[in-house]
Amino acid sequence: MAKQTASTKQNDQDETKFAIGRKNYKLLLIGFAIIVVGFLLMIGGGSEDPNVFSNEIFSFRRITLAPIVILFGFAFEIYAIMKKPSE
Repeated sequence: MAKQTASTKQNDQDETKFAIGRKNYKLLLIGFAIIVVGFLLMIGGGSEDPNVFSNEIFSFRRITLAPIVILFGFAFEIYAIMKKPSE
């Protein structure tokens, strides 16, 4: 096999760069965690007995807060993807 020169090594390194940087991946994980928290806020509110109706399902946390948190998480994900990585 032929030895790689410095210029071919540089070309190989340029080809292996990712589209987004390390900080962007961290932001993506934070956004994913926010979305998971939103879904966890939606859990519960059901009745143990299917014949008994429970008004718990219509609580502020499940109807208003959780969807807002989830939408914020998705907006944060878009920001994390679109943020220009620092060089």
